[in-house]
Amino acid sequence: MTEVKIVNTSGLDLPQYSTEHSAGMDVRAAIDMPVTIMPGERKLIPTGLRVQLPDGYELQMRPRSGLALKRGVTLLNSPGTIDADFRGEIGVIIINHSDEPFIIERGDRIAQMVLARYERICWYATDSLDESERGDGGFGHSGVK
Repeated sequence: MTEVKIVNTSGLDLPQYSTEHSAGMDVRAAIDMPVTIMPGERKLIPTGLRVQLPDGYELQMRPRSGLALKRGVTLLNSPGTIDADFRGEIGVIIINHSDEPFIIERGDRIAQMVLARYERICWYATDSLDESERGDGGFGHSGVK
């Protein structure tokens, strides 16, 4: 386990894993009054959380699959990245892709966060790349079946 400092001004429980093998922790809406997101609308929802991540780590904010499937609600910039040097309040950008208004209440689980290790790139400029089996095949290059 990786230890991460967290400041919680939400008055809600800290994010937690739902099961022993969950990769993501549920994040809750730290709002005082219900927020309605109309069809096609997007809003930034506060979490009341600020973190201090170790170097080489990020937090990824991801949609909750149940909200996406059942309600047509997802995160606009998924995954959203919380960098190790960011110390502000974490916000979640939610968009309503459904045909009905979506109401968020205080404490609702609105997203999940995953701690991820990353590596930084050191570019090596060149005029050519090694050949590969795929080559420059792009979208749809392998067919449907």
